[in-house]
Amino acid sequence: MSESPRWLPLESNPDVMTKFLVNMGLSEDWAVVDVFSFDPEMLAFLPQPVAALILLYPCKDADQTEAGDPSLGQKLYYMKQTIHNACGTIALLHAVGNSLDKVKLQDGSLLKQFFDRTVDLTPEEKGKQLETNTDIMNTHESHANEGQTAAPTLAEEVDHHFIAFVERGGRLYQLDGNKKGPIDLGSSNQETFLNDAAQVCQKIAASNPDAMFTAVALAKTE
Repeated sequence: MSESPRWLPLESNPDVMTKFLVNMGLSEDWAVVDVFSFDPEMLAFLPQPVAALILLYPCKDADQTEAGDPSLGQKLYYMKQTIHNACGTIALLHAVGNSLDKVKLQDGSLLKQFFDRTVDLTPEEKGKQLETNTDIMNTHESHANEGQTAAPTLAEEVDHHFIAFVERGGRLYQLDGNKKGPIDLGSSNQETFLNDAAQVCQKIAASNPDAMFTAVALAKTE
């Protein structure tokens, strides 16, 4: 069996992530923005609406959450991670793919083509489509080299992991390509989504208070 491919990891950098998504076809009135605090009063200062929250946290904590429900992979845009170090790109694809009723994609863009091609595929097939999409891979690599810190080599093991949170149909979901499926975290709505997701992130961060956690949001900025 051939070894899974490796990509350079994306930095948790809103400017880099925004450029990456816009270059692949996201409309420029949406952007990835920093989440500096999970406090409700601070969250209220974020641009609205917020379509998704993305958390970066230590890999050793990721396995402490439940395995997920494979059946939910048919209700949501969910893909399995088959590429080492691609969790940042997959979290962004989960964020956008579950917000197509909110965001706009440029006709003929990489994102539009990818979502049109994969929307009806299984999570495993979606992951394989990403694995073989050289255009997205090349775009990912060019932006992985744009962060404020030096990009690691392909051989290095990354010790942090990206996951995404979205609200769909009145439920809050956690999307992690390393799980068996999405995780249903309970009732939510567009008005409470950001605070609901932030509370989950607070619980994850509280499990390892000495570790480094960062969060960003996909928000409408214009």
